Amino acid sequence: MALSRSIRRRLPGRDSIRRHLPSRDSLRRRLPGRDAMRRRGPVKLLALATAAATAGAIAAGPASVPRPGDHPLGPGAAGIGDPYFPGLGNGGFDVRHYDLDVRYAPDSGRLDGRATLTARATRGLTSFHLDLQQLKVGSVEVNGLPAAFTQEGPELKIHPMLPVPKGHAFTTTVAYGGTPRPLSGPIVFGSKYGWMRTRDGAFVACEPNAASTWFPSSDHPSDKATFDIRIRAPKGLTAVSNGRLLATHDRGATTVAHWRETRPMAPYLATATIGKFDVKKGRTPGGIPIYVATDPALATGQLDFYGLTAEATDHWSQVFGPYPFEETGAIVDDMPEAGFSLETQTKPVYSAVRDESTVVHEVAHQWFGNSVSVERWKDVWLNEGFATYAEWLWDEYKGRKSTHRSFLEAYNLRKPQDPFWKIDLADPQRDTMLSRAVYFRGAMTLQMLRERIGDKAFFRLLPKWTKLHRHGNVRTAQFIGLAEAVSGKDLGALFGTWLSSRDRPALPPER
Repeated sequence: MALSRSIRRRLPGRDSIRRHLPSRDSLRRRLPGRDAMRRRGPVKLLALATAAATAGAIAAGPASVPRPGDHPLGPGAAGIGDPYFPGLGNGGFDVRHYDLDVRYAPDSGRLDGRATLTARATRGLTSFHLDLQQLKVGSVEVNGLPAAFTQEGPELKIHPMLPVPKGHAFTTTVAYGGTPRPLSGPIVFGSKYGWMRTRDGAFVACEPNAASTWFPSSDHPSDKATFDIRIRAPKGLTAVSNGRLLATHDRGATTVAHWRETRPMAPYLATATIGKFDVKKGRTPGGIPIYVATDPALATGQLDFYGLTAEATDHWSQVFGPYPFEETGAIVDDMPEAGFSLETQTKPVYSAVRDESTVVHEVAHQWFGNSVSVERWKDVWLNEGFATYAEWLWDEYKGRKSTHRSFLEAYNLRKPQDPFWKIDLADPQRDTMLSRAVYFRGAMTLQMLRERIGDKAFFRLLPKWTKLHRHGNVRTAQFIGLAEAVSGKDLGALFGTWLSSRDRPALPPER
């Protein structure tokens, strides 16, 4: 995520569960009568029995209901355990794939969706949670069977008809709808974020906790999954999402776009940005497919998003290691209310914040933040400090100024008494997790590391880090450990000083 220019300076009650359970009469109406079953004969009876057994055990193996002595059953936790966002993510399962089908009406702002999640149970589940804010659920199925559910605040609690055994795969399908609204608060520079209406569609940028404003999810970066995303919008509008565009087709007055991201993705990095766009496609000079969508009403000035994205993608592939995704690109939209741009996977979204430094920052995030993602939000400097340092590396690559000079400019800009130095990057706290210190002090830490271990070790370290943790999740301690292993030096004091000291660190002696 890039800063704007100005910033650079509950358990449900029994009755509520019953409300969502199908009634006995409705279940009888769905089942064939005894006479009808007799007329269908033994073959039909066998087919019905097989279907019933299969529905309860789809992808779950032969034992749908655990026997005594099997793994214990119980409810899944409502959160994944992140202290910054206790309710985000969900315990008891690991999402493997999202299949999203959403329809958006720009005139009214209404969104209707159907989401099918494929997950693997990490414990035996009698119930489990998904994150979903603001939107109303119409129905839920687990392994093809109707499931009871309750909604309380941002939590959707699901009670499957049959428990899910530990280690078994299962599917959950949720039909939902409503009018999504953006979130706000101090976290994202005071800006609104999430699903934001534009004059011709929607601008969708969801870091850190707004994916669940438009689809039910385990909305935490530690639970990454692959995605199929189908977006239905009025004909004449273009819908852009992550990964590769598989197909578009018209159905009456609606255009359906089907996007697929085959690499694991954190839910907050998913987008479904809709509007009038000029689209340019091709390949970078290095051969990576590229897709850039630009709002024709937007005056982008002299900035060539297509050319700059292609150049940055190829250059960072040489510095950080092979590009981790199937396609690169950009979505440039007219959304002045968004005081940021965001590294949505494969195609960053650019709003009112768009310049050369922002583009190289967001492209660098494809390695640092998207492929190599934080395990807990308190380590977010591993995303933002690295992407900010990429801006300094770009200036060095272009011959404008060295990274050491960029470091000194950032260091001297903040006086010793500046609150900038009071934020501990190892635990910056929720409301200041995207503060200037996380960006610039994070970049300063990397410059001090480079000067301590030397260029040869430093530029071995970066691609080794992205290779070891490609499409995974990391903590700060892992980066420190790898830096020490690559350099052969004890770096605990360096990281302790530059990440966590509450006083402005002294500059090392000039060499």
